[in-house]
Amino acid sequence: MTAMVGVRELVRNSNILDEYDYIEVEDKKTHEYKGVFVSPRYADDVKRIVDEKIAAEKKDKIDRLMKYAGTGRIKEEFNHLTSREIREKMAKEKYGEA
Repeated sequence: MTAMVGVRELVRNSNILDEYDYIEVEDKKTHEYKGVFVSPRYADDVKRIVDEKIAAEKKDKIDRLMKYAGTGRIKEEFNHLTSREIREKMAKEKYGEA
Protein backbone atom coordinates (compact mmCIF):
# COMPACT_ATOMS: atom_id res chain seq x y z
CA MET A 1 0.00 0.00 0.00
CA THR A 2 1.09 3.55 -0.63
CA ALA A 3 -0.01 7.00 0.47
CA MET A 4 0.62 10.64 -0.33
CA VAL A 5 1.18 12.71 2.82
CA GLY A 6 2.35 16.19 3.62
CA VAL A 7 5.58 17.05 5.39
CA ARG A 8 3.75 18.30 8.49
CA GLU A 9 1.63 15.17 8.69
CA LEU A 10 4.72 12.98 8.53
CA VAL A 11 6.53 15.02 11.18
CA ARG A 12 3.55 14.93 13.52
CA ASN A 13 2.84 11.23 13.07
CA SER A 14 5.89 9.16 12.13
CA ASN A 15 3.97 5.96 12.97
CA ILE A 16 2.31 6.35 9.58
CA LEU A 17 5.46 4.76 8.12
CA ASP A 18 4.52 1.43 9.72
CA GLU A 19 1.20 1.27 7.88
CA TYR A 20 2.45 1.55 4.28
CA ASP A 21 5.07 -0.01 1.99
CA TYR A 22 6.18 3.46 0.97
CA ILE A 23 4.93 6.99 1.42
CA GLU A 24 5.22 9.78 -1.10
CA VAL A 25 5.83 13.14 0.52
CA GLU A 26 4.77 16.46 -0.95
CA ASP A 27 4.66 20.00 0.30
CA LYS A 28 0.92 20.62 0.51
CA LYS A 29 1.35 24.38 0.23
CA THR A 30 3.41 24.44 -2.97
CA HIS A 31 2.45 20.95 -4.24
CA GLU A 32 6.17 20.26 -4.64
CA TYR A 33 7.16 16.59 -4.60
CA LYS A 34 9.70 16.05 -1.80
CA GLY A 35 10.49 12.37 -2.07
CA VAL A 36 9.64 8.90 -0.81
CA PHE A 37 9.94 7.17 2.54
CA VAL A 38 10.26 3.41 2.29
CA SER A 39 9.16 0.81 4.80
CA PRO A 40 12.05 -0.82 6.71
CA ARG A 41 10.95 -4.06 5.06
CA TYR A 42 12.16 -2.75 1.66
CA ALA A 43 14.95 -0.44 2.82
CA ASP A 44 17.84 -2.81 2.00
CA ASP A 45 16.52 -3.46 -1.51
CA VAL A 46 16.04 0.24 -2.23
CA LYS A 47 19.46 1.08 -0.80
CA ARG A 48 21.10 -1.54 -3.04
CA ILE A 49 19.32 -0.20 -6.14
CA VAL A 50 20.25 3.40 -5.36
CA ASP A 51 23.89 2.44 -4.66
CA GLU A 52 24.05 0.60 -8.00
CA LYS A 53 22.62 3.64 -9.79
CA ILE A 54 25.11 5.99 -8.12
CA ALA A 55 28.00 3.66 -8.99
CA ALA A 56 26.85 3.48 -12.63
CA GLU A 57 26.65 7.29 -12.85
CA LYS A 58 30.15 7.65 -11.38
CA LYS A 59 31.52 5.04 -13.79
CA ASP A 60 29.91 6.86 -16.71
CA LYS A 61 31.50 10.18 -15.66
CA ILE A 62 34.90 8.53 -15.25
CA ASP A 63 34.60 6.78 -18.62
CA ARG A 64 33.77 10.09 -20.34
CA LEU A 65 36.74 11.75 -18.63
CA MET A 66 39.21 8.92 -19.28
CA LYS A 67 38.85 9.18 -23.06
CA TYR A 68 40.72 12.50 -22.75
CA ALA A 69 43.24 11.35 -20.15
CA GLY A 70 46.77 11.14 -21.43
CA THR A 71 46.07 13.03 -24.66
CA GLY A 72 48.12 16.02 -23.57
CA ARG A 73 51.81 15.27 -23.90
CA ILE A 74 54.56 17.44 -22.48
CA LYS A 75 57.48 18.34 -24.71
CA GLU A 76 60.70 16.57 -23.85
CA GLU A 77 62.46 19.90 -23.34
CA PHE A 78 60.11 20.73 -20.44
CA ASN A 79 60.74 17.55 -18.47
CA HIS A 80 62.08 18.10 -14.95
CA LEU A 81 61.24 21.83 -14.98
CA THR A 82 59.03 23.58 -12.47
CA SER A 83 55.89 25.33 -13.67
CA ARG A 84 57.60 28.69 -13.24
CA GLU A 85 60.59 27.60 -15.35
CA ILE A 86 58.23 26.31 -18.04
CA ARG A 87 56.35 29.64 -18.14
CA GLU A 88 59.67 31.54 -18.36
CA LYS A 89 60.90 29.33 -21.19
CA MET A 90 57.59 29.66 -23.08
CA ALA A 91 57.65 33.45 -22.70
CA LYS A 92 61.23 33.65 -23.99
CA GLU A 93 60.34 31.48 -26.98
CA LYS A 94 57.26 33.55 -27.76
CA TYR A 95 58.59 37.06 -27.14
CA GLY A 96 62.34 36.57 -27.37
CA GLU A 97 64.98 37.46 -24.82
CA ALA A 98 64.48 40.90 -23.26
